[in-house]
Amino acid sequence: MRMPRRGLVIQARTRWLLVGLALLFSLVLLMYLLECAPQTDGNGSLPGVVGESMGKEYYQALLQEQEEHYQNRATSLKRQIAQLKQELQEMSDKLKSLQEKKTPKVNGVNYQGTKEQTSNDLLEFLHSQIDKAEVSVGAKVPSEYGVIPFESFTSMKVFQLEMGLTRHPEEKPVRKDKRDELVEVIEAGLEVINNPDEEDGQDEDGVGDRQLYSENDFIEGYYRTERDKGTQYELFYKKMDGMEYRHVTLFRPFGPLMKVKSETVDISRSIINIIVPLAGRTEAFAQFMQNFRDVCIHQDKRVHLTVVYFGQDGQSEVKNILESVARETDFHNYTLVSLYEEFNRGRGLDMGARAWEKGEVLMFFCDVDVYFTAEFLNSCRLNAEPGKKVFYPVVFSLYNPAIVYANQDIPPPVEQQLVHKKDSGFWRDFGFGMTCQYRTDFLTVGGFDLEVKGWGGEDVHLYRKYLHGELMVVRTPVPGLFHLWHEKHCADELPPEQYRMCIQSKAMNEASHSHLGMLVFRDEIEAHLRKQAYRTNSEPLG
Repeated sequence: MRMPRRGLVIQARTRWLLVGLALLFSLVLLMYLLECAPQTDGNGSLPGVVGESMGKEYYQALLQEQEEHYQNRATSLKRQIAQLKQELQEMSDKLKSLQEKKTPKVNGVNYQGTKEQTSNDLLEFLHSQIDKAEVSVGAKVPSEYGVIPFESFTSMKVFQLEMGLTRHPEEKPVRKDKRDELVEVIEAGLEVINNPDEEDGQDEDGVGDRQLYSENDFIEGYYRTERDKGTQYELFYKKMDGMEYRHVTLFRPFGPLMKVKSETVDISRSIINIIVPLAGRTEAFAQFMQNFRDVCIHQDKRVHLTVVYFGQDGQSEVKNILESVARETDFHNYTLVSLYEEFNRGRGLDMGARAWEKGEVLMFFCDVDVYFTAEFLNSCRLNAEPGKKVFYPVVFSLYNPAIVYANQDIPPPVEQQLVHKKDSGFWRDFGFGMTCQYRTDFLTVGGFDLEVKGWGGEDVHLYRKYLHGELMVVRTPVPGLFHLWHEKHCADELPPEQYRMCIQSKAMNEASHSHLGMLVFRDEIEAHLRKQAYRTNSEPLG
């Protein structure tokens, strides 16, 4: 077998290195012998014998000292090596433990074995997601309500049924991750077209004549998400001067469920400081306190109430209501803060937060028109965590009961109005006033913008502060939080933006789309009913 040239070079260099070491050793030995040789001067041999004896003892002692030094050094190195081996074993055990914890689970079973086995299992699972999704064949659904609609998009805009907070049926993607997702999908479709596989059915002989597509050739796309399977994309491309479309279907399958964490949360000692800013509206406050008595005093029993009252008018009535509840229920965990100035919601909540002097506490910023349940208070505790997350629940806002229950003599009691139906109310996703957050987080972020005057705006500023920070914002509709309808007045003194927000809120608070339509066409409906009654009365009796 012929050795490669590189091996010959290494062998030659090794041979010369050994020769050099041998010469160096010979030179050192020669110097050592010369140094140890007896020095004679020809006048006698006795001094030479004595010198030779002393020279041997000296070098023996020197060699013994060097030997002890190297033995000590070797012992030290052995001890360090043993320590390093022990630390290496500990690190290996920790790494193995972490890998076991990070091993993905599918249906509660760990993926184990080689990397190749794990990859094959995961790939098989992802393909099964495609097979189960409604991609190649249709799925039987019980009614039109079971259909999962697509949303369409171009390279610039998304056309959406779920319009969200913006209420825009057409818009540019606001979130960067959504923009990046659609750009990635368009580019992936181009990759499929420009670099086809054999299964795509394109003739390899025509590779040189094939047209390459670019982002400018993307016409439109559709996507929809099946929550337990993945997202399907239908993409269409076309050259400017052609009539032939290229259609690409992509699917982003969801992976298996993976455990992130499992923990026990003890909320038995979590006190909530409910802060309510108020000016006038004593009847609404009396109704609020009735709910507070039922939920907080009789059921939850872990709350403190802080009422920040603006002005002089009505203050005595509010004080009497609080004292009456305290006498009847033996509840004394409340604070009444009086401010003799113009009402400012942000200022009131800020003063309520700073009035607490017992350290850290979970706060619930509330309004007098809000009805909540004991279950909501627990949701408040579970979704807010100091230094980590704040809770911004979406309130279900009830419509004007005089319109909702127009076919009844009088509206039913408030407790019977608390239902989630499209004609009874709506999710107030543009409101950020009801929130649960810890006092330290509120103070750290800087609290409310106290320069905001009048209605609205202060809650949005605080919400944006958290969005721009590092705390997680938990935003979700909750079933146990209702905003009761009340007459809303938009002051002429409000700046244009605040006045527009006030009018928008007033319009959305009044009634559902169908009920408002019935009001708009009431005269037409009544005329129709009169005609029907006239025709019925005009028909000859049989």
